[in-house]
Amino acid sequence: MAIVPRRIFLTKGVGRHKEKLASFELALRMAKIERYNIVNVSSILPPRAKIVARARATKDLLPGQILHCVVARAQTNEPNRLMCASIGIAIPADRDMYGYISEHHAFGQTERVSGEYAEDLAASMLASTLGIPFDPDQAYDERRDIFRMSQKIVRTRSISQSARADKRGIWTTVLAAAVLLD
Repeated sequence: MAIVPRRIFLTKGVGRHKEKLASFELALRMAKIERYNIVNVSSILPPRAKIVARARATKDLLPGQILHCVVARAQTNEPNRLMCASIGIAIPADRDMYGYISEHHAFGQTERVSGEYAEDLAASMLASTLGIPFDPDQAYDERRDIFRMSQKIVRTRSISQSARADKRGIWTTVLAAAVLLD
């Protein structure tokens, strides 16, 4: 039997700890997904999947439940280093068509810049699938106009988490995730 998720929620978090793994755990806690077993999946937004609020989506989940997620994550213990993790989503106009979820993680980028990049990445992947011509060297705003004019990509969105690493050099983790549920 095929498992095709029907719902998706976005979440994000940041964690700081002297241990790298513990900083990741604290980021999962802030994102409210620490109680589940995370399975990383690739970047396909299932046809007709509905984006729902995290609080509504998690109310019926059980501790230890397996969650399929697209996760972006950045970690460092370099004092004061700016980092960001973002998830971008591109939704096709034809809801029977699949969309794309992208993950982006970077150093030195703000949440806005990282989020726009993740949206552009997802839209570019969807555009290539849909046969929409685009020039990857064009500015983000120019490509976004082309995507919209094609009327094949209905919208994009993103979620981002940025943070400056702890000034004392303890591990800092940022993450953003798209969680797919059936």
